[in-house]
Amino acid sequence: MVCPHGTLNGNTSQHAGAAGYRQPSLPQRKNATRQASPSKHSSPSVAMNHLDFPAPLVLPGDDLALDPDYPPQSFQEWLDEGDRNKITPSRKTVYVVALPRIGEDLPFLLKWAHPKKGHVYPDLSPPQPRDVCDYVAAFYHGLPVKLLTSDIYFLPWDEDKPSSKTVPKHVGLVVAGECIRIRTRACPDKVYARQLNLDDLLDAAISMLPKDAYALCMLVDHDLYEDDDDIFVCGRAYGGSRVAVVSNARYHPGLDKIHSVEREHAWPASHCQEYINGCCRAVSAAKRQKVVSSRSLMQSQPLKASVAAASALPDVDSSLDLISALWLSRMCRTVSHELGHCFGIDHCVYYACSMQGSASLAEDARQPPYLCPVDLTKVLCATGATAAERDRALVEYCNRAGNRGSQLFEAFAAWCQS
Repeated sequence: MVCPHGTLNGNTSQHAGAAGYRQPSLPQRKNATRQASPSKHSSPSVAMNHLDFPAPLVLPGDDLALDPDYPPQSFQEWLDEGDRNKITPSRKTVYVVALPRIGEDLPFLLKWAHPKKGHVYPDLSPPQPRDVCDYVAAFYHGLPVKLLTSDIYFLPWDEDKPSSKTVPKHVGLVVAGECIRIRTRACPDKVYARQLNLDDLLDAAISMLPKDAYALCMLVDHDLYEDDDDIFVCGRAYGGSRVAVVSNARYHPGLDKIHSVEREHAWPASHCQEYINGCCRAVSAAKRQKVVSSRSLMQSQPLKASVAAASALPDVDSSLDLISALWLSRMCRTVSHELGHCFGIDHCVYYACSMQGSASLAEDARQPPYLCPVDLTKVLCATGATAAERDRALVEYCNRAGNRGSQLFEAFAAWCQS
């Protein structure tokens, strides 16, 4: 039975209080969008109704449930951040790096990019770098955004040449004539055959930064790990170094059941009260606690419009194009998030927001693509665009022929137009 999402809740879940999270008050949230004192860097004028923006859900296992005291970052604190890189006339371009080529002498590396588990979608292609780049251009409207297609490619690592009986522990990534060693390891959960080391790829990203780059995000097809304790990671930014790396591997729609990723209650339907109750009930039942539903419900018009737009769409499994758009939308949201760190923006604790921290792929799918009033003020200050200009660019992207019918893109367009 399809959930009608009859009641929407824009407040935190009933689990938030038990976890120790308390949303900053409305006056605190409003103040977080303003400068403490006048300066030459005046805050952008953003006319927004703060009550239109839902609170973070804080469901069991969510990032803020695990770390409820994570400190907020106001607009003024962002302005004052000494490590934040400033945009200058000679360093203002955002780059998205196309996928590295794989040489003919590394056929095994092609296999590593395909999942060994999950649902198989024949003929499904990964998100195209150009499409991701165009989304970034809309999200950070006002800055030049370019696709970097210079000759970057994998090749065997000289000291670790593969044979028919051995699996290479390293591969080489050639960047600007330099071969950088990339560590590999077996995938702990066996979803993929092997993973590439994220830190090594970030080092490679730093080495390819063009002189006019403000920030750069490198896209990869392979599963990633950061240290021995990780099962996997989807990406990371070295904000101070202005680089990020994002993998599409775990966002593959065929892996959704493995990672307990909701489609019916992905954003914006993640604010469905019945869904929230169910998530909290599952944990409370294990602890034999009574679930008390949230009392006050939000009357957010943008949220209602987004849910209505998403609810009118056909099932995502009804066509390969919709599956492709789903995969693309996940990558777009994560790439824009990681690049946000390159702009000096910390994880958001004020609202449900694209800059929230995420503790799982399931939480990732529940989070919105939009920026909250606090983080939107930061981005508009950095890019020089207006909120209206940015919204128009995002709506234009979401309404592209290949994106129509996608739950996130259709809902995001409705949000921007509300």
